[in-house]
Formats: sequence, structure tokens, C-alpha cells
Amino acid sequence: MTTSTPNDTTARAPSVGTSAKLKWPPEASILLVLVGISLFFEALGWYINGQSFLFNIDRLQIIILQMAVVGIIAVGVNLVIITSGIDLSSGSVVAATAVVSASLAQVSDFPRAVFPALTDLPVIWPVLAGMAVGLVIGLINGSLIAYTAIPPFIATLGTMVAARGFAKWFTGGMPVSMLTDDFAAIGAGANPVYIFITIALIFHVVLRYTRFGKFTYAIGANRQAARVSGINVNRHLVWIYTIAGLLSGIAGSVTAARAISGQSGMGVMYELDAIAAVVIGGTSLVGGLGRITGTVIGVLILGVMMSGFTFIRIDAYYQEMVKGAIIVAAVVADQYRNKKRGR
Repeated sequence: MTTSTPNDTTARAPSVGTSAKLKWPPEASILLVLVGISLFFEALGWYINGQSFLFNIDRLQIIILQMAVVGIIAVGVNLVIITSGIDLSSGSVVAATAVVSASLAQVSDFPRAVFPALTDLPVIWPVLAGMAVGLVIGLINGSLIAYTAIPPFIATLGTMVAARGFAKWFTGGMPVSMLTDDFAAIGAGANPVYIFITIALIFHVVLRYTRFGKFTYAIGANRQAARVSGINVNRHLVWIYTIAGLLSGIAGSVTAARAISGQSGMGVMYELDAIAAVVIGGTSLVGGLGRITGTVIGVLILGVMMSGFTFIRIDAYYQEMVKGAIIVAAVVADQYRNKKRGR
């Protein structure tokens, strides 16, 4: 027969005066910021316009639809920033993929079709063409960064300019219009939102539960340690940037479908919106830290703020200045968090 000792009892029961601390998920504070900003604009809406900002279904749908394309890009940018990289080419990739996919989605009775012999194609072909363009540009980004030691900022800045130039050359400065109904349906209604949510869920699972995700975090936290531990860092970086380019390609096709047109001016500043959403969502610019859930909330914060400023009739120029201030504030907050962690 065994008896409990005082030590056993102490091990099983918590000590008097101690309590377990409730650990909040990292996204909780970001979610509170979203709620606070939403309530702020709700109050301003009643004060300035005499109407609700939040309890307007049409306005909320517009917010989500506007940010869905940026959200698709932000998922790829999130992967890049976790590896301590950056991608400035996303907006230009949107333009390049938009004009290419639109050129293969034109109707046969349009006399100025880009490819008269390739009209009325099944919708899968223009979508795949747009994805292929994004994939190739992402592959170029990844290869330059991984195998030539060019800093990500410079490599993606170069492809940003080149991709935008390609879009202008491809279209001759003219919009690619008269697209099929099947292609336009991709951007109709809430379809862009469904695409964004699906992509976000996929990469949430990939980052949290797969070896690919573990390698991504390891490279961002300490690239040399990741290499010593057996991770093929260069190959993984190529994959990361290729995926980011592919997602920008999808965003380009969705953008063209929403506008029922492909134009070389599409996607301007989208890369900065995506980076802002990722940083606001808690992803560290020094790498090794970040979640897709935080990025989704960051996208919503950005969307609510821009829509809120429009709702209370703040001039667009001021909106851009505020957006810049938000990016700087998010980076300062990131630096402060890194100091606390001793990084």
C-alpha cells in the first residue's frame, strides 16, 4: 500500500496565491485594433454623416471586395517577409498578368483582339496563362536572390520596373477589353473574396503544419543555422518567391475579371498595400515571425481605414499620407517588439 507524501500533494495542487496566466493568441491585440478602428469610424459616421458606418451591408461588401485582391498578394508577401525578404514587384506582376490573361479571354467578334486566332477560349486557359506569367517573374526573383546574392530589395525593384514595362509594351498603352462572360464571372460578386479565403486557409495550414512552413520560419529566424541544419536555403527561397509571383498572377487575373479589362496601369501601389497589411498583421520585417491569420486581419484593418476615410469624406491625398504614417508606425512597433525579444 502506498501513501501520498507532502511532496506529491504539492506537485498536484497549485500553490496558494499563484494562478495560471491566460495566454492570448498573438493576433488578439491586432483584432482589438481592428475593432477599435471600426468603432472609431462608426462614431465619426454618426457625428459627421448622421448614419452608420458598420451596419451597412453594401459598404462592408465593398470593403471586403476592394481588399480581396490585396489580400491574395499579401499571403505571398507574408511568406517572403517571414524569410526576411521583400517583394516590390507584386503590383507590376498584377498588371503583367492582367493584360496577358485578358488577351486570351477576348470574344471572337471583337475586331481588335490581341490574338484573333485565340478568342473564345475556355476560361481555364487565360487563368493559367496569367498564373504562368506570375510564376516566371517569381522564379526570376527567387533565382536572382538565391543564386546571385542580390539583395531582395534591388532584385524585386528591377522586376517591378521590367514587369510594368512589359505590360505597357504588350498592350501598346491601350486597354485589353471585350472579355468573355465566363472570364468576367471570376471577378463577379463575392468570388474574389472566396478565392482570397481559400488561398489564406491553404497557406495557413502550410505554414503551421508542414515541413515547408517550418523551413520558412527557420530561414527567417537564422539563415546560417538553417543551412547548417540541412535545409537547402537557396532552393527554398526560389520556391517562396515563385509562390509569391504565382499568387500575384492569380490576383492579376481576378483584377482583370473584376474590371472586365486588362490595363498596364493596374496594380499600382498594390505591393505597398500588401506589405503594409502584412506588417500591420504582426509579421516581423527581420524574419522568422508571422501568421496568415494576422495578415488577414491586417488586410481588414487597411480596408476599414481606407473605406472609413472615404465615408467621412477625407481627401484621397490625406488618405495616402495616413497610409504612409501607418506603415512607419507598424515598422516602429515591429522594431520595439524585436528589442523586447532581444533580436
